[in-house]
Amino acid sequence: MKAAQINKYGHFDVIEIVDIEKPKAGKGQVLIKNFASCINPVDSKIMQGYMAKMMPIQFPFTLGSDIAGVVTEIGEEVTGFNVGNKVYGQAIVLSGATGAFAEFVATPASNMAKMPKNLDFNQSAAVVLAGVSALQALLEHFNLQPNQKILIHGGAGGIGTFAIQIAKSIGAYVATTATADGIEYVKRLGADQVIDYKSQDFEYILSSYDAVFDTVGGETYSKSFKVLKRGRVARAPHEVGAPDLGIIVSMLEQDKENLSEKYGVTAISQFTKVNTEHLNMLTKFIENGDVKIYIDKVFTLEKIREAFEEKEKGDVKGKIVIEINK
Repeated sequence: MKAAQINKYGHFDVIEIVDIEKPKAGKGQVLIKNFASCINPVDSKIMQGYMAKMMPIQFPFTLGSDIAGVVTEIGEEVTGFNVGNKVYGQAIVLSGATGAFAEFVATPASNMAKMPKNLDFNQSAAVVLAGVSALQALLEHFNLQPNQKILIHGGAGGIGTFAIQIAKSIGAYVATTATADGIEYVKRLGADQVIDYKSQDFEYILSSYDAVFDTVGGETYSKSFKVLKRGRVARAPHEVGAPDLGIIVSMLEQDKENLSEKYGVTAISQFTKVNTEHLNMLTKFIENGDVKIYIDKVFTLEKIREAFEEKEKGDVKGKIVIEINK
C-alpha cells in the first residue's frame, strides 16, 4: 500500500510516497480502508522536529492524524464496530496507530466512532481533530452557557471554524479575530463581532468577556487576559449552571508568567483527546445541523507535498483534505 513518510525532519520536501506492507488490526484495534485525511498543525510540527524532545519519533515515520474510512478488520477485544462500518477518528502514530496518510490504517478502536450520517469521507476527515478540539474547550473547559461572551482567536482556521459554530449553537455571543477574506468568512459562520487583527487591537476593544479560546499563541495569548472578567468561581468539573468567570483555554501556550494570578482568572492549556466519547458528542452537533464542514482545498495523496506547501502559506480557510482512496 502507499503511504506518506519522512526519514528526517524538515519541511514538505522531506515527504516521500512509499510502498509499505499493509498493517493488521492488533488487540484493541480496527483496520480501516482509509478514504480521506486532512492536514493539521501537529502534522507540520512533527515533520519539522518541533516536538522531537517532547515526543521523539522513529524513522521512517508515517505522517497524519485524522482519518475517515471503512472498517475491514476487527482486532481482539473490540466491541461496538463491525466490518463495513463507515468510521472517522484519529490514527496518529503517537496514539498507538500506524499513521493517517496511508491507504490502510490500524488504530485503537477507542480513537474511532461511526461517521456522521450526513457527511462524506472528505468532510468527516476534515472535522476530527479540529472539531474535537473546539468541542472539548467549549463544553468541558468553558462549560459555555447561553448569552455568555467568548472571544475565539483565529476564527477562520480549522479549530476556529468549528468553535464559532458550536458556540453560536449554544447561544453565546461570539467575537473573533480574522483578516482579509477571513473577515467575511467568519461572519458567514455566525460571528457577532469581528476584529481585524492586522489593523485593530482586540485588547482595547473588548472587555468583560467570560471566555477566550486561543488558537494563535504568542502575544495574542498574553494580551487576551486583559479582556476577561476578573474573578473565579469554584465548581465541580462539568457542573452545569456554574461556569467559571474569566477563563482562557489555549491550544498552544502555558501560563508561564502567572498571568492568571495577576488578572484573577483561570488559565488552561488544552491537550485534545480524540476518543469515541468526544467524537459521538461531535456527531450530534453535525447531524443536528449545528456544525457544517468547510474544506478549502482537496489534494490526492500523491500531491501531499503541494498540500503542505499550501498550508504553510497560512491563507487557508477551513481545512485542507487529502483524498486517499476513491
